[in-house]
Amino acid sequence: DLRSREIATISALAALGNAQPQLKVHIEAGLNVGLSRQEITEVLIQMAVYAGFPAALNGLFAAKEVFAARDLAA
Repeated sequence: DLRSREIATISALAALGNAQPQLKVHIEAGLNVGLSRQEITEVLIQMAVYAGFPAALNGLFAAKEVFAARDLAA
């Protein structure tokens, strides 16, 4: 299903640690297919264990930017 695909894609892009533009696109897509902000945040927190703290932190900053942009647009 689309939710699972976006979780996998967000995880992979976050693990790369340097794909912020693509990660932001897929965070948006995740929200559009029904992922909650909390679910996306939890995925990114898990990345600290598997991809390292810097990659997870970059992912969380990207998510924060996407969430803020959506709040402004609302």
